[in-house]
Amino acid sequence: MVKLAYKLMELVALSLGLPADRFHGFFKDHTSYIRLNHYNPYPSPSPSPHLALGLGIHQDSGVLTILNEDDVGGLEVKRKTDGEWVRVKSTPDAYIINIGDTTQVWTNDEYESVEHRVVVNSERERFSIAFFLHASSYTMVEPLEELTSEQNPAKDRAYSWGKFIAHKKWSDFQKLSVENVQISHLTDFRISK
Repeated sequence: MVKLAYKLMELVALSLGLPADRFHGFFKDHTSYIRLNHYNPYPSPSPSPHLALGLGIHQDSGVLTILNEDDVGGLEVKRKTDGEWVRVKSTPDAYIINIGDTTQVWTNDEYESVEHRVVVNSERERFSIAFFLHASSYTMVEPLEELTSEQNPAKDRAYSWGKFIAHKKWSDFQKLSVENVQISHLTDFRISK
């Protein structure tokens, strides 16, 4: 998974006119992990089983996510044009790649993180395996200087990946003003337009 993730980030770099290895330095001591997910079926009959969430609305805060899911599916993305939820078709022998907030910041919004959720099936359990590529904890996340200019200023302020992820993990154990901490919730990170 790490090799595949690095290759994908090389392709992102090349697509932006940057050297293929531009992102490599951020991963010397990466904090990546794999998560195995199991979603029980939503009890039926129900007036609205399509609204039962296996995983609530969120954006991935890391660099990117590589997802392998079974044929049950359930992943939905929020279409930016109209706010509608669109089911991601489960394709055999294929991975779903999701850009995370860190890549959005590094690319100065050339690549965008997308809101998504998982809706459970009313009859079958669902399994998925997600690999989350994360930078080293000491990485300062900020728009790459090659992608900013006077005409295209930085859209985000620099922040420490380690401090952000520690704050996000801590939010799992105490009540904060937001349920799912994202970089957009931390006003220090996003520059007002």
